[in-house]
Amino acid sequence: MSAALQQISRRRTFAIISHPDAGKTTLTEKFLLYGGAVQLAGSVTSRKNQRATTSDWMELEKQRGISVSSTVLQFDYSGCVVNLLDTPGHKDFSEDTYRVLTAVDAAVMVIDAGKGIETQTRKLFEVCRQRGVPIFTFMNKLDRPARPPLELLDELESVLGIHALPMNWPLGDGVDFKGVYDRREKSVHLFERTPGGTYRAPVSVGGIQDEAVRSSLAPDVYSKVCDELELLDGAGTDFDFAAVSAGKSTPVFFGSAMNNFGVQLLLDNFLKLAPSPTPRPSGTKVVQPDYEPFSGFVFKIQANMNPKHRDRVSFIRVVSGCFRRDMLATHIRTGKPVRLGNSQRLFAQDRETVDEAWAGDVVGIVGNYDFLIGDTVSEDASLQFSEIPRFPPECFAYIRNSSTAKFKRFREGLDQLLKEGVAQQFELPDAVARVPLLGAVGPLQFEVMQYRLETEYSADCRVETAPWQFARWILKEGSPFLERPEILLPSGCTLARDSFGFWVVLLPSSWTIGYLEEKNADLTFTAAPPHAPPITES
Repeated sequence: MSAALQQISRRRTFAIISHPDAGKTTLTEKFLLYGGAVQLAGSVTSRKNQRATTSDWMELEKQRGISVSSTVLQFDYSGCVVNLLDTPGHKDFSEDTYRVLTAVDAAVMVIDAGKGIETQTRKLFEVCRQRGVPIFTFMNKLDRPARPPLELLDELESVLGIHALPMNWPLGDGVDFKGVYDRREKSVHLFERTPGGTYRAPVSVGGIQDEAVRSSLAPDVYSKVCDELELLDGAGTDFDFAAVSAGKSTPVFFGSAMNNFGVQLLLDNFLKLAPSPTPRPSGTKVVQPDYEPFSGFVFKIQANMNPKHRDRVSFIRVVSGCFRRDMLATHIRTGKPVRLGNSQRLFAQDRETVDEAWAGDVVGIVGNYDFLIGDTVSEDASLQFSEIPRFPPECFAYIRNSSTAKFKRFREGLDQLLKEGVAQQFELPDAVARVPLLGAVGPLQFEVMQYRLETEYSADCRVETAPWQFARWILKEGSPFLERPEILLPSGCTLARDSFGFWVVLLPSSWTIGYLEEKNADLTFTAAPPHAPPITES
């Protein structure tokens, strides 16, 4: 095996997805604990004397106890280089989560064992399935009263339509939860609780028939576990890597992230079973990870991660070849060469200079590069990845500058946040006042924009809700309009232009969509925003 293939085969790049409050960020923090990346695990809703989580670095995240921004974390563990992407769980930030899922090769789906599959879990699962991302499932919060494990497996199969393969099995739940049985190794892992789940949980290992195991469980719990294991063994389903890679099967693990029960078993097995970096399409080509020229795409942009420097980080997923600091590559959208100089490896807010990265890694390029989300950067100028989808906004708002003296700060901050993809900007040509109109997937994104403008840019502003709920881009013979179209608009609708100059109709209700299509039968209206036109040199 070549040196390049050895490096690539060590990479594991994955995201953790879940409905809000299922324990996604807590599991992220425990992976860092077991991976040796942190010595003490933090708490999402930390009290005064507790450590906050590493991945929720933004002040708003610490205040709210939720993730509002995806975070990239990298650490070495058990011979693998692990690139872990923590994502927002709240539906209002699903656009950021979807972008992250374009940059990973696998996903860990966290489910609250007391609630089962919830709305956002189902949506994110479907995105993974459409992209062919293998999914590993972690049934969390077994330290609380939980639904029967067989019922949870049945729900995975009936609701998500994916075959569930339990890799371990819980020994009780709630106060009776003592550990898990590893079905592959035929061994029981009994856990001891640690204060606040801050340290690694001590483990004792034995067989299911051992007296120590039998005595640690209540007689009815022990009997029930033995019956369930016998039933599972009778089903006789073996692990099928091809079925997992194809999204037809999901390995299932049980545990409690808060108490560190089952976390190491999940991490160890995941790294053994998850795929190394996968090929990516570029037009009619398929780019293999060991293709020698470096290539990658920008899937996230974040400003002010370090408030002292007020800098901007473009996160690039390396698709092929080897990235080297100060290398020259082509920025495909502009056709211009760029020197990728200030390259850093990110660990939430902490950074270190990275001199070399391989396919599967995520590199942060610091500086005011003219990168946009979805841009391709490559040594081979013929490559272009179309990995990042654009999403139709579902709510609209005006954002107004409150202080004339701070208008420049307001404009700079707004431009930066729009480049990050926090929201989309629209122009209303018929409006009297030039007030920025923004569209977003959820209203909480406007709140985050306002908070960041005020705290990071000292630009006071206010958000005013706009009356529209839908956007429909106008197409003729499959192409978007760059010139103002002749069109009959229903009452309450208006014409606007997006940031690429494409014309779009903003509508207040679903009823007006049908009316618009009926009155303009010669045009096509689409909810999917067209891709940006390529830049041409003047």
